[in-house]
Amino acid sequence: MKSKEVVKQEVVDKFKELDVCCVSDAMDRLGIACGLEGIKAVVPANTMCGTAFTVHYVPCGMTKGTVGDFLDDVQPGQIVVIDNAGRTYCTVWGDIMTISATNRGIGGTVIDGVCRDLPVMKRLNYKIFTKGHYMVTGKDRVEVDAVNVPVSVSGIQIKPGDIILGDATGVIAIPAEAAERVLAVALEIAEKEAKIEEGMAAGLSMGEARASVNYHSLQTRADTKLNKRDDEL
Repeated sequence: MKSKEVVKQEVVDKFKELDVCCVSDAMDRLGIACGLEGIKAVVPANTMCGTAFTVHYVPCGMTKGTVGDFLDDVQPGQIVVIDNAGRTYCTVWGDIMTISATNRGIGGTVIDGVCRDLPVMKRLNYKIFTKGHYMVTGKDRVEVDAVNVPVSVSGIQIKPGDIILGDATGVIAIPAEAAERVLAVALEIAEKEAKIEEGMAAGLSMGEARASVNYHSLQTRADTKLNKRDDEL
């Protein structure tokens, strides 16, 4: 099942200018879970942003299936999102897939699980974010049973076409149907945080600079703010 919403490329491009912390705060305000806990960059300085091509893995049965042939169907700029159920005993991504993805201009990879062949990933500066690395192959242990279906990474549902944003801090998933709302709030937060920096550069204390933009409520949900005011009456 693909997302009903198709995100405009200009929206994706705007997210590329933002960091995951700012967007995470925006999604907190909107009440949308987004953080992919435990997912970290294999090459720490890398950033990525694109729409998701999702892949679901299951343990092999008596007849062994494939582990990577889906890659030929991924479009340039897309982010491969692999749901391997957090398995750490076998990998689902290595050097050959890294080389192929690089050659095809794929935007990056997220794995709820582990990868291997780190020297190749680092040499090619490939944008891959995982829960770790381990040398044992996934061949004859796990197999692909579906692509471009809703999957789960760290307990967060990701649908084909959702926006994936990653940087040195971690990775978040932005539902396609909420992308424009999230972007508007994130841009507001980014603007106010820039004003805090400007204020401190101009001599304000951190507390004064924060107070000038109501910093402590930037990520607070609107209904929470209302409840707080009610409590204070």
